[in-house]
Amino acid sequence: MDPDEAEKIELTVLMPCLNEAATLPICLGKAKQALIDLGINGEIIVADNGSTDGSQELARSMGAKVVNVPEPGYGSALLGGIEAAQGEFVIMGDADDSYDWSAISHFIEQLRKGNELVMGCRLPEGGGKIVPGAMPWLHRWIGNPILSCIGRLFFHSPITDFHCGLRGFARTAIKSLDLQSKGMEFASEMVIKATLSNLKIVEIPITLYPDGRSRKPHLRTWRDGWRHLRFMLMYSPTWLFLYPGLLFMCFGILGFALLLPGPLVLGSIRFDVNTLLVTSTCCIIGYQCVVFWTFARVFAMTEGFLPDDPLLKALFQHVKLETGLLIGLFFLLIGLTLLFSGFVYWGRHGFGMLSYPIGLRIVIPAVTMLTLGVQTIFSSFFLSLLGLNRNTRFRNNEYL
Repeated sequence: MDPDEAEKIELTVLMPCLNEAATLPICLGKAKQALIDLGINGEIIVADNGSTDGSQELARSMGAKVVNVPEPGYGSALLGGIEAAQGEFVIMGDADDSYDWSAISHFIEQLRKGNELVMGCRLPEGGGKIVPGAMPWLHRWIGNPILSCIGRLFFHSPITDFHCGLRGFARTAIKSLDLQSKGMEFASEMVIKATLSNLKIVEIPITLYPDGRSRKPHLRTWRDGWRHLRFMLMYSPTWLFLYPGLLFMCFGILGFALLLPGPLVLGSIRFDVNTLLVTSTCCIIGYQCVVFWTFARVFAMTEGFLPDDPLLKALFQHVKLETGLLIGLFFLLIGLTLLFSGFVYWGRHGFGMLSYPIGLRIVIPAVTMLTLGVQTIFSSFFLSLLGLNRNTRFRNNEYL
């Protein structure tokens, strides 16, 4: 056997650390013993994020490699540790003794089978176990379940527990995802990008224990929960823009269809031109949301944030800048025609006082179409700008 292969590090145990002196030795001891028991050639890295309690010295004294990461944040620490790791596989987890480092054999087994991301699952819904007192009530019943449900809905991810801190992965596969998040949302980013990149993902149940900290946890419930949700929304233009936009447009079009002929009376309730104005606004807002979805999707595709959308790329093979301009001009023509008809109607009444229900039924659709026309024309030009000087993955189908 080649000496280099004999010395090849199979596993890196990675622990992010910020003032974990009370529990770090326990975690390091369990991890070291697990490597021995499993007969794995491995290394232990402590990615220190500026500890002031002597955690670095403790880690070095126990044979761990300490990587100093000056930029604050959970994600920053892990990115620094992943960059320094030499193992084919990496198992990361907190250094607060809430995870049992002596029970990592299942992670190794799944990684050796070819899985590229092995997620631990603490939630009973996924077969995991949460020891009483190990997770705050708000996290257990609201935060984690809701955010994980959103992640599964938005990205069709197979993961039950999006935010479990104990996870293993193939180092080269995860590095290829170009993870960027510096804070707690790093946990979501890894799962989302791994799902979108079609990595082989599996989830295994684990047990979460009460941590051994004597200080407050670094996690801030509302701040970090929002950061996770914000990241999910930014990586899902479909849910952020397209679906709300289509909902607004459907409501607006339905309102137009019902109210343009005349008032709608339901029992004692009368819907008239005021409601028509609201439905017009819904059409404009909905259309703009759909346009924003197109912008976001094209930008994300060209910059590599999201995988290519075959439907969108096929559409752009047939829809060019000139197509958008023609559609916009068509909307403008309808709007101007309606305005002209309104002007004629006004002239027939001596340019004096008009019946508002009748006049607004002409003016509101006219202004709506004019607005949509202007939006379409300028959006078409902006979409063309997004297609300029981008990478070759999208240039062959650029909107020009």
